[in-house]
Amino acid sequence: MGSPLTRAERKKQELRREIVEAAFECFTERGYHATGIADIAARLGIGHGTFYRYYENKRDIVDHVITDLFERVVASLTAENAPDAASSLADYRRQTARIGDALTSVFGSDPRIARFLVLEAAGIDADMRERVLDFHEVAVGLTAAYLVHGVEIGYLRTDLDIDSTARAINGMILSGVLAALRDPDPATQERMGTAIRRVMYDGISARA
Repeated sequence: MGSPLTRAERKKQELRREIVEAAFECFTERGYHATGIADIAARLGIGHGTFYRYYENKRDIVDHVITDLFERVVASLTAENAPDAASSLADYRRQTARIGDALTSVFGSDPRIARFLVLEAAGIDADMRERVLDFHEVAVGLTAAYLVHGVEIGYLRTDLDIDSTARAINGMILSGVLAALRDPDPATQERMGTAIRRVMYDGISARA
């Protein structure tokens, strides 16, 4: 176990975090290309020199913004929501409901997160577009892990095309995220979540 952070180190970590949050706010308000370092620094009331002690440039910080957003999504898939946590179809139903609630909490708490990740980030440059596409592939792998576990345990169909099914499920989730950007009403989102889960259960559960 490492040594406790000093007060100065904690303050540095806090400022790094504050810069990322301020940059996210600026990017979502102005757009990435229209945002300058001066805008981010002004949001925090710090000088350019302070900014450059923590990040090389605007492109450097947007990588950290994207990493932070990705980590929020992945964090919803741990502990009782991990792929191997379910041992029956009933467990899987409850688990997917929890995951749906967790993802709704991430994206629903701040619509800017979904808008930036889904609609804007890929337009920053070619490298960021590839990074967003890579994240979609990671998401496919995560979803596939749940399906593989369900097949192995016996509560999902043994003839599943794992990769294609994982992509189909993620496509439904993405559609739900996009729908919420147009209509953020919680009741509408709940109906969408219910519809997605019904397709999942009725389409891939093992039959007696």
